[in-house]
Amino acid sequence: MSYLVLARKWRPRRFAELVGQEHVVRALTNALDSGRVHHAFLFTGTRGVGKTTIARIFAKSLNCERGTSAEPCGECNACRDIDAGRFVDLLEIDAASNTGVDDVRELIDNAQYMPSRGRVKVYLIDEVHMLSKSAFNALLKTLEEPPGHVKFLLATTDPQKLPVTVLSRCLQFNLKRLDEAQITGQITRILAAEDIAAQPGAIRQLARAADGSLRDGLSLLDQAIAYTGGQLDDSAVATMLGTVDRTQVAGLLDALADGDGARVLDLVATLADYSPDWNGVLDAFADALHRVQVRQLVKDASVEEDAVPVDALAAKLRPELVQLWYQMALNGRRDLALAPSPRAGFEMTALRMLAFRPGGDAGASGGSGSGSGNREQGTGKTGPIRGPAAAREALASAPMRDATPSTPARQATTARESMPATPSMHTTAPVTPSTSAPEPERSAEPASPRSPIPVPAVAAVAAVAASSATLDATTWTDLVVQLPLGGPAKELAAHAGFVAYENGVLRLSLSSADDHLKSEGLVKRLATALAPHLGAAPQIRFEAEAASGETLHQRNTRERDARQVAAEQAFLADPDVQRLMQRHGATVVPDSIRPFDDA
Repeated sequence: MSYLVLARKWRPRRFAELVGQEHVVRALTNALDSGRVHHAFLFTGTRGVGKTTIARIFAKSLNCERGTSAEPCGECNACRDIDAGRFVDLLEIDAASNTGVDDVRELIDNAQYMPSRGRVKVYLIDEVHMLSKSAFNALLKTLEEPPGHVKFLLATTDPQKLPVTVLSRCLQFNLKRLDEAQITGQITRILAAEDIAAQPGAIRQLARAADGSLRDGLSLLDQAIAYTGGQLDDSAVATMLGTVDRTQVAGLLDALADGDGARVLDLVATLADYSPDWNGVLDAFADALHRVQVRQLVKDASVEEDAVPVDALAAKLRPELVQLWYQMALNGRRDLALAPSPRAGFEMTALRMLAFRPGGDAGASGGSGSGSGNREQGTGKTGPIRGPAAAREALASAPMRDATPSTPARQATTARESMPATPSMHTTAPVTPSTSAPEPERSAEPASPRSPIPVPAVAAVAAVAASSATLDATTWTDLVVQLPLGGPAKELAAHAGFVAYENGVLRLSLSSADDHLKSEGLVKRLATALAPHLGAAPQIRFEAEAASGETLHQRNTRERDARQVAAEQAFLADPDVQRLMQRHGATVVPDSIRPFDDA
């Protein structure tokens, strides 16, 4: 007995059996039930999403011997013959093989004759975009005004190649790519019906490799069953697909997080032994980083753990760094074709991630490999220029107060990703670092907000909490720093100026530009956060009277600007920098100097 491949054996024979495409099924069902059936339909979409299958079910609905309906019986002669592909009044034409005008003229000549067995003669033209221009012209008139007993069902993966004159004569339905969950569910049901054991990870790999096409997924399932002998386990399917085990991805991410360059290279070498698809490895990287970022920023979201320790990495990596690495993984795929070899391209992407780790991250100075410590000594014509010792000394003495935690963009380090290891100035001369001490990073990713609590602020807040009676402009800004607020509520507190506080009434001022923050919910959150410090939740009133002091936002802006000016002056005053500018024509990249404490 001949074997029937899964994609054919499990092809849907009723609209109810289709996976996805609910929008198309609903439109066709309503048309069939109401009797308002158009004469020409165009089904578009990528391969394996159900274009031809829907067309066949539609033809069966029109010709079922029990009457036209959206639920063909599947048992009459017409239904069985259509399922078997031998119904004489369903003419399936492959436009890729029959592109000429003569083929179309033969079709048009036959269209005038009544159906032989069925109620309606159906022409199913697959890959219709392959028809020649003359063939389209010959088809147009008949396509617009066919005999009442003829229906045209056109299918294509490339509707952009169809003439607008054809598009305008058809009802067009765009079939969507299936998502991973839909393909996973269908493969799981088929395996259960076929009584074949499979690990969930193996099914996920097949669904991911299907890339939105259920037919591709079932073809891969056939291949996996043959490859594994009917026992689908994770490692065997990964080997067959050339994909990387997610434990390897987890190991690489952990090594990068620790700044352990030697371990990164060892893991890349181990991966190379399996001859993986390096594009697929970068895809796995990006997928893992996506899940880590979701866990970091959307705490209640459901995130798949599998072999990648999402929670541990989310706690270990800064959100800004995850975003940067994600972009590097995507760009790394583009660069693989330009690399000397795919492995070298992947390895360079991993090293780029290592190079762009800020010095303050966990494990930055640890690890046994060529991590962030080695890049401090990069020299040469295009080597990075690290900030001079004079800049660090000046910045160490500069006043420092951190921005509010809710506004990391105001204190974040910014740099152009297109300028790896961005130096503070460009030069073509060899450069020697002016000191061997750890230098400030020129990091391309924003630094996460840090909020050390100044001792005077702690004392002031403690005094306010103890007395629950005194509050002024100075203690107000120090108090706002300590409030457990986030998002818009934090912005409201930072932009609100202190006017007065007495008898449980807190009077604040707010500029017209920030008036949108004065919503009832945000004001209530601010009052609730102040309650532990003031003894009770105050009644907050906003007045037009000018504040008696700076807002926290104004204070942070002033101090940030002072640090920036000090950094630029210290950098430009350094003898090494002056020598490079005077002797070698080096120039400072605008907006590239950052205070050391902001790195």
